[in-house]
Amino acid sequence: MKVCILTSVHYPFDTRIFHKEAKTLRSAGYEVILIAQHKKEETVDGIKIIPLKKPRNRVERMTKIVWQAYRAALTTDADIYHFHDPELIPIGLLLKGGGKKVIYDIHEDAPKQNLSKTYIPKYLRKPISFFIEAIEAFSAKRFDGVITATPFINERFLKMGANAVNINNYPIVSELSVEDSNWEKKERAVCYVGGIAKIRGAFEMVQAIGKTDYQLILAGDFEPGLEERLRQLHGWKKVEALGFVYRNGVRDAMSRSIAGLVLFHPEPNHIDSQPNKMFEYMSAGLPVIASNFSLWKEIVEGNKCGICVDPLNPREIAEAIQWMIEHPNEAKAMGENGRRAVEERYNWENEEKKLLELYAKLSDLKRLLS
Repeated sequence: MKVCILTSVHYPFDTRIFHKEAKTLRSAGYEVILIAQHKKEETVDGIKIIPLKKPRNRVERMTKIVWQAYRAALTTDADIYHFHDPELIPIGLLLKGGGKKVIYDIHEDAPKQNLSKTYIPKYLRKPISFFIEAIEAFSAKRFDGVITATPFINERFLKMGANAVNINNYPIVSELSVEDSNWEKKERAVCYVGGIAKIRGAFEMVQAIGKTDYQLILAGDFEPGLEERLRQLHGWKKVEALGFVYRNGVRDAMSRSIAGLVLFHPEPNHIDSQPNKMFEYMSAGLPVIASNFSLWKEIVEGNKCGICVDPLNPREIAEAIQWMIEHPNEAKAMGENGRRAVEERYNWENEEKKLLELYAKLSDLKRLLS
């Protein structure tokens, strides 16, 4: 059974797309082809990557690159097509109209996400969000499966009549854990891993670390123009910016740190989200300093694995950082609680079963109809 995974937005080795879903399907015996922005055609870990050109801007990505992805998808003649970005919905409908099995994989609540996108003029954000929601409502029930990354998004698609399955983006248990991590040898530092953006608390993190005697490790790409603005802050002298790092670099940054930060602003798309980095910190045995959203407090405080703070208050963030570093025994215990919660509940090994169950149903249906 041949599977073609498509993304026009993410790079090919995206953790959810490649390391979790594609590898899970390959291990289960599926032939897996991945279409994504890449420099060359190659096969990695048994997964064939068909490259898309890197677009010069968003408009080119959402037009020319989408059309390129569609043409590449047709050449694969796959049994199941699995796409990851809202801009690929027209491709999904075309493939479905051609008699193919199609799965739409939703990482974010796109209508809410657009309400926070600063590059979209404010007067256009609500109309665009309404349009995206209408397109998703029209198409979702026509696809053979819809995969959602959070229970909140899943509930929305179930109400649309879609065959929706919630497959949470929880970490692979063994990936980021550090065996026999020596807590006493950790640096007096905290880390943030992921895309660095204003609405993800970039300014507040740098301002907060400036109020302490400690260090902030940033591992990720900055949104355009942000790094220059952050460098002007007093706290920047206590920042180590690693840039984009691969998974080994993520593990290294976490192993050096006392705690992990996830301080997203209270935007509509954030409040009900389940950020992967929160669970990755937990899987690495790091206590978490997180935004005080109700859902996040339920996870962090409910598992006694960190502290929740006002993400817009640098002083409160600084106090949490200081407490973690000055109370290493308590911080270590919180990290162990988080690690235990991942081993028991918040892990990909549990989630992949739902992915394979969906594929098994679609594969059986494909055989019956062929």
